[in-house]
Amino acid sequence: MTTFGLVLGALLAIGCVVAVSRPFLREPALAADADRLYEPDAAERRRLSLAEERDRALSALKELEFDHRTGKISDEDYRTTIGPLRRQAGDALRALER
Repeated sequence: MTTFGLVLGALLAIGCVVAVSRPFLREPALAADADRLYEPDAAERRRLSLAEERDRALSALKELEFDHRTGKISDEDYRTTIGPLRRQAGDALRALER
């Protein structure tokens, strides 16, 4: 009876492997173009560029605030650095709103 159990277990294991691997072995049903990324147009590239600029400026502001609060940056350095960063972030935000 143990031989019958081993054969049944082996058949069950093979069946499970085949069932799980079927989706990976068959041809994709979608057309080859369906999984390609689209190329953004000029307006979309500009919007992405502005969003990246905004994110960089806001990240720099956050890091500057943290460094100032922990004492890594003096008050004088903080005051000279915060203005340009705020302007850069504001310019990027205004440009994104347009």
